[in-house]
Amino acid sequence: MATVFPDTSSFDAKAHAEAVTRNSGTSFYGAMRVLPPHKRDGMYAVYAYCREIDDIADDDNPLAEKIAALKEWRSEIDRLYQGKPVTPTGRALLDPVRTFNLRKADFLALIEGMEIDAQERVSMPSLAALEHYCDCVAGAVGMLSVRIFGSDSTQAEDLAQTLGRALQLTNILRDVVEDSHRNRFYLPRDMLKAVGIPSEDPATIIKDTRVQSVCANLAKIAEGYFTAAQNALTHLDRRQMRPAVVMMHVYRGYLDRLLLRGWSDLEKPVRIPKIQKLWIALRYGLF
Repeated sequence: MATVFPDTSSFDAKAHAEAVTRNSGTSFYGAMRVLPPHKRDGMYAVYAYCREIDDIADDDNPLAEKIAALKEWRSEIDRLYQGKPVTPTGRALLDPVRTFNLRKADFLALIEGMEIDAQERVSMPSLAALEHYCDCVAGAVGMLSVRIFGSDSTQAEDLAQTLGRALQLTNILRDVVEDSHRNRFYLPRDMLKAVGIPSEDPATIIKDTRVQSVCANLAKIAEGYFTAAQNALTHLDRRQMRPAVVMMHVYRGYLDRLLLRGWSDLEKPVRIPKIQKLWIALRYGLF
């Protein structure tokens, strides 16, 4: 049963959420724009929420300040589900939470993921821990998104989890060197130890040739999740899930380029030209 809140959201709150999304430069802004207005507004609000808590984790403030700011967002989510948010983004979320029955647990999972990223040093003890992190920072976004797209079925939740893991693992493999410079290292320690890498220092690990096999194995896991996401889509309305399909093809393109580049030069950047992203958005977002 959907939670019912009074209709107190304002145009200004919706405009704020759209502006945050548009100004972020995300390649998915175009994918969101293919949605009907009420779904589009819902996705803008969810994205604005993600952007704002992600910015807290990424800024240079002391750890205590970042944790306090994320704690305040936990309070704002409590207020949201009482129908009394105070932030522009919280107000923008009122209608989507009511209309699409968005779950509080998914908003809180995102904060949990940002609390991990906010730490002065980030590492993953195991593949299981990494997958849990992926579920927090990407899967939870997927869980919110598929409900806005129009489905809360088991298959839609399978799509959200598997695609979320595929996208986040691809991000990790693409940005492994950049993240290491920020003292964030997501390659699981159990996988590193399995190939004989005892060090927990990112700079040392990056220079160890044995890390190549860890990246290759993690890429295989990501490929498996892309396949699982594709299988989940066969049970869903693809037109309803168009933004998810666009994201899947963009990030599958990144993974394919990473595999083509190989793992011997992790500093070599991998990009998808804007024109190809536009083609993907047109091909899978409109038809």
